[in-house]
Amino acid sequence: MRKTMRAKDFIIVGRPRLAAMREHPEVVSRDYERRLRSMQSTMQLIQQAFLGTRERAVVVLEGWDTAGKGGVVRRLGWAMDPRSFRVYPISAPSPNEHGRHYLQRFWEKLPGPGQIVVFDRSWYGRVLVERVERLACKQEWQRGYEEINQFERMMVADGVRIAKCFLHITSAEQVRRFRDRINNPLKRWKLSYEDFRNRSRWSDYELAIEDMIEKTSTKKAPWFLVPTNNKLYGRLAVFTILIHRLGNGLSLEPRLLDPKVAKLAKRLLNSSDE
Repeated sequence: MRKTMRAKDFIIVGRPRLAAMREHPEVVSRDYERRLRSMQSTMQLIQQAFLGTRERAVVVLEGWDTAGKGGVVRRLGWAMDPRSFRVYPISAPSPNEHGRHYLQRFWEKLPGPGQIVVFDRSWYGRVLVERVERLACKQEWQRGYEEINQFERMMVADGVRIAKCFLHITSAEQVRRFRDRINNPLKRWKLSYEDFRNRSRWSDYELAIEDMIEKTSTKKAPWFLVPTNNKLYGRLAVFTILIHRLGNGLSLEPRLLDPKVAKLAKRLLNSSDE
């Protein structure tokens, strides 16, 4: 593994070729645990810096089935205060949502001041699963690229920080993880019929992913492509990206105690010692 992991190492410039990705770094468990704890502490400081301000953030996690999105979400959840941290696992739209513009259900979940929101899958379903499974016609999903870019431009203009990560694994690694889930009773619940149906259309999804990243990786809301054949490395990479995108320009120094609070605390605590 590279000694220094940098967010810019994963940013997309130009058209990605997933099949051309040859480097899948690894990290040893001891190094991983130490670095993860440090990164979780930094994420806590970022969350605290958001509180009481108009700062807010959207994290988009996309990736192949079994690529490790859930593992990233869990380790974020272990570190973050749930009062200003939300995770939305996105599945197929409800019958009621089918009658609305596909972006409407995401507008309703955007963060308020001081909040960090994670989308485990997202509005990119329009140009991925809806494209490949023909749930949207060609005109609809082709129009989706500019609709999504405009959606994200509006968020950024309104002060929302955006971090978009695509978790990439090889086809062979996905097969290995499917087998592991089948053989492990505690992991079988993660498997679905759709997982294997999607697997049979790997090349179609690969093309859709490459188009998506090329056409929606913008200067203000770039895509980061993370190799996650090694789950430990992938988690550290995502945390590196989130710290960069969400913490850039923030002061992470602990806040001073409000003078009014300090004065009242001093009076009350001193009196309780008598």
